[in-house]
Amino acid sequence: MKILVTGSNGLLGQKLVYKLRNQPEIDCIATARGENRLIQKDGYIYSEMDITNEKQVKEVLSKHLPDAVIHAAAMTNVDACETEKETCVAMNIHAVKYITNALQELQQKNKDYKPQLLHLSTDFIFDGTHGPLDENEKPNPLSYYAWSKLEGEKIVQSSNLHWAIARTVLVYGIVDNMSRSNIVLWAKQNLEQGKTINVVDDQFRTPTLAEDLADGCILLVKKKAQGVYNISGKDFLNILQLVHQVADYYGLDKSLIKPSKSADIKQPAKRPPITGFIIDKAIKDLGYSPHSFMEGIKLMDEQVKAMNKK
Repeated sequence: MKILVTGSNGLLGQKLVYKLRNQPEIDCIATARGENRLIQKDGYIYSEMDITNEKQVKEVLSKHLPDAVIHAAAMTNVDACETEKETCVAMNIHAVKYITNALQELQQKNKDYKPQLLHLSTDFIFDGTHGPLDENEKPNPLSYYAWSKLEGEKIVQSSNLHWAIARTVLVYGIVDNMSRSNIVLWAKQNLEQGKTINVVDDQFRTPTLAEDLADGCILLVKKKAQGVYNISGKDFLNILQLVHQVADYYGLDKSLIKPSKSADIKQPAKRPPITGFIIDKAIKDLGYSPHSFMEGIKLMDEQVKAMNKK
């Protein structure tokens, strides 16, 4: 089975490639804009692909004819999407159109070719009045980012491809060379330095370990699932509780953590107050089994220690 991953330099993309490259029954094609930034270079093919370049998307997909495309590439910086709307539309809407159209054209030309498209989406498509949410919840985006991701979903759903959508929440994990931060590393770093941090207690999520999200995506593809699936962590926590768990794990001073409200933080984009996902469908249909948040912190800690030994 040939699986092509977009955004392979990103957090989810890296985890997908590293999980797929060791599977003998899988030919993994990693794609991203620019050079391959993964440390491990063996066990998969790397093909440069800028998702906003329609010609390049067509060329790469027609060259490799993947059985499944896991579309993990996107513009995910919520505030940047609010201020750089054109880039956001190019990456989160036009790119989805290019991939969908290219696969549909290839499918039309070759009646035996029936590719699956797995598209990644987000809890931010909801307005956050309540949670946790199941797959039937009605979207109501509050930000430009959220609107763009919902538009991407609509493109996929209206295609004649075999499609699935994996919606996820607050993804955290370690990337090669520690080249990006996340809420766990941010909290740990600041508390270790004795800094006071303001943390909101009125935003609720089900934080998702990147490895779990990758496992969920691979299950969706291998089982040829169709439709919308919630793929997230299982612990429903507010951000303050989440940061308290980081402090507990590392034995750091919790008195440095000051509760605050979302209204006190000036950000260009609105966030939904309460999301979080009910993941019963993924557990039942796919055998999806995510880590608890504490187990996720432990796994990250082990990964960082292993990196520091190298």
